[in-house]
Amino acid sequence: MIARTWHGYAKPEHADAYEALLKPEVLPGISKVKGYRGAYLLRRKLENEVEFITILLWDSIDAIRAVAGEDYETAVVPEERRKYLARYDTKAAHYEVASAQGLGGME
Repeated sequence: MIARTWHGYAKPEHADAYEALLKPEVLPGISKVKGYRGAYLLRRKLENEVEFITILLWDSIDAIRAVAGEDYETAVVPEERRKYLARYDTKAAHYEVASAQGLGGME
């Protein structure tokens, strides 16, 4: 399994609106994509902004390529969401999930 991680940062006054756009799915229609296993959305208040981290779980890099394209490390940030972000990573990082415990079926 592969975990795709990405960071975005919003001004405090835009954080709730940005978070609302990510529910119920981090990306529109992603739950229907073959190889998608689920996601986590993390939120942390910093001094002058709110950090969001998305962790999307995939069966393989090939499943990610099917959504993100051949340059699969490039972040996928829909245009309508960018207005809520002060800044964001232009690249996503990918990790092999070496272990997962207590996460229902991911052991």
